[in-house]
Amino acid sequence: MTLSHELDGKVAIVTGGGNGIGRATAELFAAQGAAVAVLDVNGSAAEDVASRITSSGGRAVSITADVSREHDARRAVEETVGQFGGIDILFNNAGIIRRASVLDIRIEDWDLVTAVNLRGVFLMSRFALPHMIENKAGAIVNTGSGWGLAGGGQAASYCATKAAVVNLTKAMAIDHAQAGIRVNCVCPGDTDTNLLKSEGEQLGIEAATWMRESADRPMGRVGRPEEIAQAVLYLVSDRSSYVTGVAHIVDGGGLAG
Repeated sequence: MTLSHELDGKVAIVTGGGNGIGRATAELFAAQGAAVAVLDVNGSAAEDVASRITSSGGRAVSITADVSREHDARRAVEETVGQFGGIDILFNNAGIIRRASVLDIRIEDWDLVTAVNLRGVFLMSRFALPHMIENKAGAIVNTGSGWGLAGGGQAASYCATKAAVVNLTKAMAIDHAQAGIRVNCVCPGDTDTNLLKSEGEQLGIEAATWMRESADRPMGRVGRPEEIAQAVLYLVSDRSSYVTGVAHIVDGGGLAG
């Protein structure tokens, strides 16, 4: 069976939509019929994705926003509603990583990772939820990580924030289920993105070696952004209508053993 236009008539916000998993998901949402607000702190990257979507016949706008800032998050939601008339889907995907232990990380980097990875999810959800509650329907997906379920070395702030995102997802799912809103979390393993490449650079590991080490999992490779996007599509679509509060692992078997 060919699945097509699963999101017809829906309006979606994708944070961190300028590259990687966010970009792949924004483009997939648009291909499935959604109008997409592409949010990124890098305005030119967001504009590039939105332009690609519109040039292919889809509907999209780009919004330059820092999700960790209250004003930006509120404005992003207001601009989306103003442009498309509402919000049905929120993909809280914006995230950063600083590879360091508690002893080694700079305090300002700890605060930055926490602000983007956790506060950003809180703020975007806080401002989007009232619109979903008014419509008695909605789907939120938060990007967690395999390291939100199991710890990893030299990544204390990232592990802490992604674990918090996993449990925040569950709390939000409980709080808003009666309003017809489903909240889930996708937990990717190492995926071929700029974020993954930056980790190797931060650790001082040669690029080819780093990517080879990252592929050390049962399937023997890193993920592709498009593969994570397919999991997100499932979680926001009617195919997962009885699914809420889950942490959906997409990691090539990395956490299996």
